[in-house]
Amino acid sequence: MSSEALAPTRAALYLDLIRWNRPAGWLLLLWPTLSALWIAADGFPGWHLLIVFVLGTILMRSAGCCVNDVADRDFDRHVKRTAQRPVTAGLLSVSQALQFGALLALIAFMLVLTTSPAAILLSFAALVIALLHPYAKRVLAMPQAVLGVAFSFGIPMAFAAVQGGTAWSLSTIPAAVPPHAWGLLLGNLFWVLAYDTEYAMVDRDDDLALGMKTSAITLGRLDVAAVMIFYALYLAIWAWLGLRLGLGRVYLLGVAAAAAQVLWHYALIRGRTREGCFKAFRLNHWVGFALFAGVALDLALR
Repeated sequence: MSSEALAPTRAALYLDLIRWNRPAGWLLLLWPTLSALWIAADGFPGWHLLIVFVLGTILMRSAGCCVNDVADRDFDRHVKRTAQRPVTAGLLSVSQALQFGALLALIAFMLVLTTSPAAILLSFAALVIALLHPYAKRVLAMPQAVLGVAFSFGIPMAFAAVQGGTAWSLSTIPAAVPPHAWGLLLGNLFWVLAYDTEYAMVDRDDDLALGMKTSAITLGRLDVAAVMIFYALYLAIWAWLGLRLGLGRVYLLGVAAAAAQVLWHYALIRGRTREGCFKAFRLNHWVGFALFAGVALDLALR
């Protein structure tokens, strides 16, 4: 069989670019966003908002992959796990990746336009943060914090979409996004720090050789302890805020299910093996699902 026959199709390359066969990435964004959407709506938010936020999450995660692979193409070729990404391997050009990412972001923005002015205004901030994240690892000791904000911004946007009203003014954002929404974002940021540090532990040796900055490098031998502290802060903040907002025993069962998984992740990462750390990262979306299930079921059973 000729090499041309074995070459991936253009469609396959674009699907590989956005990690279509690895849904863990967008699921990590989806569960906290849906949890916030249910809390903001005090139950099922309606099919319109559910579709907007599910599709918007997938589209923006995919657009972020396009930008990330362009920004990291010169580094990725030196890392075994990423060397065959389409842009890095020269199978897609920089302009093709950026144009595709821009198209995905535009479709996501069109979805946001069907919500509220407050959500639309917040979407611009979300876009800026998403564009800055790939470059944070060049200057920040813990660039995972920037990713934490980017991956948590669906939370205030969900509140804004539900409670934002129709007025076009920046002054509507504080009313549409109450303090507890920002508290949930803070808690979720600690979750991102936990699982993205696990991810960084996989590539630590390669990143050290390339002079990259990651939380795994910055924390050194404190990495495992720090990951567990991040998890604990995440669960503690979400549990406390959930109780303050009137969620009850069913929600706490969801928190407990998430905590049980965290203990399992400790067993996976304590040896600092690439396989264990990557498995912990890859399965982290089930932690977020446990909390979402607790939120949705608790509100449904009231």
